[in-house]
Amino acid sequence: MKTVTFVIPCYNSQDYMEKCIDSLLPGGDDIEILIVNDGSKDRTAEIADRYAAQYPNIVRAVHKENGGHGSGLNVGIEQAQGEYLKVVDSDDWAGAEALAEMMATLRRLIAEKAGVDMMIANYVYEYVEENKQNRICYKNVFPQNKVFGWDEVKKVDHLKYVLMHSVFYRTKLLRESGLKLPEHTFYVDNLFVYVPLPLVKRMYYLNVDFYHYYIGRSDQSVNEKVMVKRLDQQLRVNELLLEAHDVLAYRAKEKMLGKYLIFYLSIMYTVSSTFASIDGSREACAKCNTLWQKLKEKDKKLYRKIRYGSKAFFMWLPGRLGKKISVAFYRLARKVYKFN
Repeated sequence: MKTVTFVIPCYNSQDYMEKCIDSLLPGGDDIEILIVNDGSKDRTAEIADRYAAQYPNIVRAVHKENGGHGSGLNVGIEQAQGEYLKVVDSDDWAGAEALAEMMATLRRLIAEKAGVDMMIANYVYEYVEENKQNRICYKNVFPQNKVFGWDEVKKVDHLKYVLMHSVFYRTKLLRESGLKLPEHTFYVDNLFVYVPLPLVKRMYYLNVDFYHYYIGRSDQSVNEKVMVKRLDQQLRVNELLLEAHDVLAYRAKEKMLGKYLIFYLSIMYTVSSTFASIDGSREACAKCNTLWQKLKEKDKKLYRKIRYGSKAFFMWLPGRLGKKISVAFYRLARKVYKFN
């Protein structure tokens, strides 16, 4: 079995996918690079097949009808042959030194039968056109150089929660979680990270800058205008997150896991409320209010925790003036913290 499968979902990625693939190839024959071509209309399929022919022991190309990012990840999870699975979007890349250290660590942990369910590493926002970086490091959140459980996780702030960029999941665990991502929907990376978490018992944090996350394309899913346009998809993902777990029950059984699930859910409600506020239309506000109402109906105690005990409160202030204040608060935070 390969140590890691790197799943690269691609849709019309001809202009940047080669940089992504080339950054992973130094992992050698012990890795699998699974390029999932999601019905691209450019040269993506041709490039994927060329790499598969040139590196037959490392690269596999899978071609499918267009189903969106989630559909590509579903195929990746189904077909992965590695002990661990890491998603790398086609416009992002891996750091060379970090890749070498990560592979050596994973091989060691597998040889020791350490049973690690989730590997965590740092990531870097790359503002290529501005020649700037923003590094997200977890050294104050997770213990280093040891296998640990939820009871050793420290308080996580709003810039240090685990994203798809930061995690390597054990492939078997992903399959056992029953994770099935919706098709033709963006922002499913949140479901990818969140749904399997209750099965995670043993973690390992490696303090290296593995993932480099490109910021700057106008059509990028985290672009503000794009996120407003895709608000319905964000709200749908948020609703699926709400349905995924009884987080207060988990908190009663395993305090830190439950607290983290609540924290993650509050982040998603903050994001949904922010972009509904930016949209500002009556329709968008009504949809977001419905999302909050579903939370209240599911669990009033959880509703109070998230509505009044998190930053979601500031992102969903009442009235037209409240929405303007919320938007101003978000844009100031984005400027200061440079989170996308």
